[in-house]
Amino acid sequence: MARLSYETADTLVYDPVAANRTATRAVLYTLGFRKIETVGTVEAFAEAIKARPPDLALCEAQGADAELCEMIQSLRQGADGHNPFIVIIVTAWEKTNSLVARVLNSGADDLILRPFSTTLLCKRIDTHVERRKGFVITHDYVGPDRRNDPTRASKVELFEPPNSLKMKAKEGLSAEEVDARLDQELTSAREKLVAEKLRRDAFQISILWRLLQEPDEGEHPRNLTKLSALAAAVAKRCRDTEFESAGQWCDSIVAAVEGLQVGVDRNASMHLLGHAALNLNQVLQPRKSANDHLKTVEETVAMIRARNRPPEAGALRAACGE
Repeated sequence: MARLSYETADTLVYDPVAANRTATRAVLYTLGFRKIETVGTVEAFAEAIKARPPDLALCEAQGADAELCEMIQSLRQGADGHNPFIVIIVTAWEKTNSLVARVLNSGADDLILRPFSTTLLCKRIDTHVERRKGFVITHDYVGPDRRNDPTRASKVELFEPPNSLKMKAKEGLSAEEVDARLDQELTSAREKLVAEKLRRDAFQISILWRLLQEPDEGEHPRNLTKLSALAAAVAKRCRDTEFESAGQWCDSIVAAVEGLQVGVDRNASMHLLGHAALNLNQVLQPRKSANDHLKTVEETVAMIRARNRPPEAGALRAACGE
């Protein structure tokens, strides 16, 4: 196996503690990294990624883990930065359950507990070059596949994200070769990200519309807020794409939600919402018929209802040992 060389890899280190930034830099230098930038705030970290996306980012969670994870999630969703697929390793001094959940849900590649050894960091970085996990795109998550049960059926498709760290460290490409290949791969990956996000967000809109019809759901303010936000996000992603015409259905969804929020003719607003939601799905997935879309929505809502349904009295007594 060819030895990995990190000399030309661009690396960004965020840590609010200057001494820790220096220590991380020293460890990376020992591993062969030479192009290392360090920053001391989440804001500077985000700006540096936008200005010049690195091949590898190491970021400390202590002190601003929620803000950091939101920034990583936004990056993975394609909202910030030229490259949503950079290798990201989060470090932490304490691995609480809430922190682990936030980091995993952000789409980061890895979480390492401090203090870490040079050997451990080397192994983790090498893994993201040699055997990086495939990425998945769902309604609210873009990042490495976290599924632990290989026997569980899933319709979520994996794809291999562009990996400029691998191009430099393993394949030994020049800066010019990396730029050319990365631009090509990013174009393809971004198209896939946009198309899949549009499809999943539009489907989520249909689910929320259908849930609003449930007697126990009512006009849940949070769901109405979600509907408006999703419609706005879909309309924004549709600009300058082949799906730009979907924007009109997003406008109708927002109008229907506003009608529900102010109490203007609930039946008319719900009819407009359902009509626009199903047509939005049809525009984004023209190969499926309207009946197929509606059937999928109904099946999903049935599963949600079953999952949220309280246990029957007999089952509840048995579970309590009665």
